[in-house]
Amino acid sequence: EPGRLPHAFDRAWLQGAVISATVCRILLVGFMGSGKSSVGRVLAAALGWRFIDADQTLEDDLDTPIAALFQEHGEAFFREKERTTMAALLDEEGVVIATGGGWAAQPQWVDGLPPGTGTVWLQVTAVEAVGRVQAEPGKRPLLDSDEPVDTARKLVESRSPSYALAEWKVDTEGRSVEDVSARILEMFSGNDLILDAE
Repeated sequence: EPGRLPHAFDRAWLQGAVISATVCRILLVGFMGSGKSSVGRVLAAALGWRFIDADQTLEDDLDTPIAALFQEHGEAFFREKERTTMAALLDEEGVVIATGGGWAAQPQWVDGLPPGTGTVWLQVTAVEAVGRVQAEPGKRPLLDSDEPVDTARKLVESRSPSYALAEWKVDTEGRSVEDVSARILEMFSGNDLILDAE
């Protein structure tokens, strides 16, 4: 059933796991179209946590779509607002956060992450990313070009070293949201980390 994880990863199993370290928030990083929001919702539901979409939170706070922020104020203005939003969200516990594709594009994104933060890079190719986001025209200002795949390929190449600073990575190519989510939970449990679902 879409949106449900295999039985081995149900909440009862997660809450009863014997572990040696605690994770109280998960950050999903990666390029646009990598599935951060979709995977985040499934993970949060499995854990009984809250799901937070950082881009949506920023739009709600400013009452303005991201595309309009880019157009009216430029990328530098948007990135500053994004940093402020993420700083506030990182105080939350019991959350899965889908970060904006550009937030983790700078090497310093890992600096100062609070204890208990698990970071996962959802990998996606440029071709796959563009194919996924084409269903949302106008919402991805950085791909608003005549050659979106070429633009995406350059962005993926330039951002990947920063994304790679995440503790874990999962290739999303050809995988369902449920498969990717189950793999993330498997990685955490297999490394003696508890996902603190209290």
